[in-house]
Amino acid sequence: METPLARTPRWRRLLPRGRGRWAVGLAALAVLAGAGTWNAAADGGGPAVHRQDRTMKADGVSIDTSYFTAGGGGRRPAVLIGHGFGGSKDDVRAQAEQLARSGYAVLTWSARGFGNSGGDIGLNAPDREVKDVSRLIDWLAGRPEVRLDAEGDPRVGITGASYGGAVSLLAAGYDERVDAVAPQITYWNLADALFPGGVFKKLWAGIFVTTGGGCQKFEKRLCEMYERVAVGGEPDAAARALLTERSPSAVADRIRVPALIVQGQSDSLFPLGQADAMAKAVSGNGAPVAVDWIAGGHDGGDLETDRVQRRIGDWFDRYLKDDKGTGTGPGFRVTRTGGIDSTDGAALMRGASSDTYPGLSSGAQSVDLGRRTQMFRNPAGAGPPAISAVPGAGGLARLSSLGVGLSIDFPGQHARFDSAPLDEPLDITGSPAVRVDVEAGRGDAVLFGKVYDVSPDGKQQLLPAQLVAPFRITPDRQGEPVVLTLPAMDHRFDAGHRLRLVLSATDLGYASPAEPTTYTVTPAGPLTVPTAPGLRTAPAGLPRWTWGLPAAAAVIAALLLLTARRRTATPAPDPALADVPLQITGLAKKYAGSTDLPQALNFVRAGETPLAVQDLSFRVEKGQVLGLLGPNGAGKTTTLRMLMGLITPDDGEIRVFGQAIRPGAPVLSRVGSFVEGAGFLPHLSGRANLELYWQATGRPAEDAHLAEALEIAGLGDALARAVRTYSQGMRQRLAIAQAMLGLPDLLILDEPTNGLDPPQIREMRDVMIRYAAGGRTVIVSSHLLSEVEQSCTHLVVMDRGRLVQAGPVAEITGSGDMLLVTTAQEVAEPLVEKIAALAGIGSAARTGDGLGLLVRLDGATPAGLIAELVRLDVPLTGFGPHRRLEDAFLTLISGGSA
Repeated sequence: METPLARTPRWRRLLPRGRGRWAVGLAALAVLAGAGTWNAAADGGGPAVHRQDRTMKADGVSIDTSYFTAGGGGRRPAVLIGHGFGGSKDDVRAQAEQLARSGYAVLTWSARGFGNSGGDIGLNAPDREVKDVSRLIDWLAGRPEVRLDAEGDPRVGITGASYGGAVSLLAAGYDERVDAVAPQITYWNLADALFPGGVFKKLWAGIFVTTGGGCQKFEKRLCEMYERVAVGGEPDAAARALLTERSPSAVADRIRVPALIVQGQSDSLFPLGQADAMAKAVSGNGAPVAVDWIAGGHDGGDLETDRVQRRIGDWFDRYLKDDKGTGTGPGFRVTRTGGIDSTDGAALMRGASSDTYPGLSSGAQSVDLGRRTQMFRNPAGAGPPAISAVPGAGGLARLSSLGVGLSIDFPGQHARFDSAPLDEPLDITGSPAVRVDVEAGRGDAVLFGKVYDVSPDGKQQLLPAQLVAPFRITPDRQGEPVVLTLPAMDHRFDAGHRLRLVLSATDLGYASPAEPTTYTVTPAGPLTVPTAPGLRTAPAGLPRWTWGLPAAAAVIAALLLLTARRRTATPAPDPALADVPLQITGLAKKYAGSTDLPQALNFVRAGETPLAVQDLSFRVEKGQVLGLLGPNGAGKTTTLRMLMGLITPDDGEIRVFGQAIRPGAPVLSRVGSFVEGAGFLPHLSGRANLELYWQATGRPAEDAHLAEALEIAGLGDALARAVRTYSQGMRQRLAIAQAMLGLPDLLILDEPTNGLDPPQIREMRDVMIRYAAGGRTVIVSSHLLSEVEQSCTHLVVMDRGRLVQAGPVAEITGSGDMLLVTTAQEVAEPLVEKIAALAGIGSAARTGDGLGLLVRLDGATPAGLIAELVRLDVPLTGFGPHRRLEDAFLTLISGGSA
């Protein structure tokens, strides 16, 4: 008789057991198709590893697998290793070989839709990816070298990171033969991860789809769900249900095996709260649980691979090999970062631990934030958004762990509440929480909560791990206190520092309401912070005084601190400028962007304030195509960012149609911009991408003027094709068509010809000229002087943050000492030589067509040259200055010497 598995967890059982839910005994040998291939790899650290590659057939779908063994005979436990999303079995080969040398039979596989496996991506669907794992366990049960607990029931553990970590938990819930799991940086509930607090995590969701190869690679229901939520900007009940049924939380009461849970502190995709939920559920079922918070995560940082894999090996030795002498480590461990190793620049890390996992609210203390009511706005179109974590830019989270603040909150778009300076250091380990009263001018209030560490002088504010927590507060919950649980962290706030609670209306990574509205927020109680008093910190590798930033990081932090924004009242409109697209007056910015960094460092070394832009003034009229020119570090990009309301000037003002520019200013709706490319959904057509973008703005469809924008962009039949088939030039034109939606009166293009070949550049030039021909205005920043000369009517030349010259192209290029003489017939070479030999003439040469001369004056006057040409019977038809824009540009930026 079989042991009642539902009542007796495997790790406690001593009696032999029967078959698992999907086990088919020895018949599983037929599951794998093909003869397979064997390979052996020697390693100085252990016996040779043999690898066997085979293909499994599952419901007509091919699953690519590799099987690793090492050493002599005898039965051994087995381990399955899953890979991360977008990867394949090849990504985990090194770990598989190491576990094989340690005495395990190891099986890896590429999940459906990845690597050489077939099928659609089902996001770990129970009847697809999870069932595939059970088939792999069936096959292991038939291997003569695999240890069995009963017929068809191998001793087996499962590990994997992210996507592979989730399937390990799901397999433990669906297949009772799984004996131990070690999931890493993964999710407990995928709906909560992608729709936290009822808010759509749009950037990460888009990365999921793109990494998977496009929406067409997913199961149809998943693709339809993603497109529905991406367009609406808000998850619905059906979307939540679809993702929840594919999440470990769906089988929470059935996961009863020892679990080592490894989660990342730098992880805005699957934050620490996901690991907390799985730890509570598994330990609540009576199984051993250990939790390990590593330094890195999906946002980058150190994944501590060697240490984590050693701990996973120990975990499996204890619960698969039954080696009771193997230590599995503390019940809870967290990695703390402090300082830099001077030998290799690596971050110095040490651990803090406790015997049991404390959860996210242990040792709560209260920090008073006052009760001041604050009002702020969600701007139209939710832009520009605040910036916290940026998926794919892992360095941001790493710099945050080193004490460099990189987040941005725009004035007027957030509320902030500060504590008093701390009397003594405060170590927070867990999730702070606060009760607040929230009211929205209309509809739902969508807020993004975060806790900053603010220095005593108030100039530096650090957002631990760059994390925020989104909240959707529906009208029925407004006007009464609601509890907001903020991102979990492990962070020390030093004495003298303040805690700052910020509630922002926008965030780059999430979808916010497109309709503008006003939010009113009042704290209804103190900030409650967990301290996890049972944690013991390991001795520091270096004295505390050596904990600090390297010089380069300190300089970067100093530059970033100079971006502090001042709250100023918006000036009244100027009726005299109501028809002027742009007027800039006395503009200055004490800030250096990435392109200005070398110049800024020189300022810092000299003890001066870095100025990206200083005393800049110029005016742009309707119908002009204005070229913004300057060498690297001239301040062009900083100027454009101020013009678009992304950063605030330190002095001077910018007026667009008489309205002063501020972040979120309503007049910005009359401005279209193309800066550093646009992100498109590659599986959708060009037209569908533009339509989705416009729908996301919340403005009426008829205001898009889609047909007019597309006619100007000239994409033709390509609009019906998927964007992934587009050339670089077509993508650039589609991006500019997106910027032209709504036919903005002022169009800003930053390096629109980057990466284009000459025919594509010519097409882009025609697009700009056609757009301005309707009385609108275009500002283009470019390094291609020849294109600027042909496409622009006016120029602004900058150097070292200052205006060098502004005016019509012809006026700037028309001065100089080079003259063009056109003739009725070709001038013979002997006559050219006579002209070159004249007094005051530096040189003379025929033009390419032979019907003209380029003459450089060297003391002679234009009138004197004409007299000499007439005397020599040269058949003149035209005479005038000739100077290329390149010549003029080099002369201007070199202070007058070409």
